[in-house]
Amino acid sequence: MLMTALEAGVSPETLRKIESGRVATPAFPTIAAIADVLGLSLDAVWSEINAAGGAAPARAGRYANERLAS
Repeated sequence: MLMTALEAGVSPETLRKIESGRVATPAFPTIAAIADVLGLSLDAVWSEINAAGGAAPARAGRYANERLAS
């Protein structure tokens, strides 16, 4: 998670808060930067949000999960 946060230009604490839902509406540039580091398109992120009924994406690609774990 540390490397993902640093590569996205956000603090690890901010990424933790987004991941846990403590930041309800993260800024678009933050989400775009995190998606880019994880290798996700914004279209894919949007599709996951819509499929989950507006909640945080329930799953991400394998690469994204591996990047968040690091």
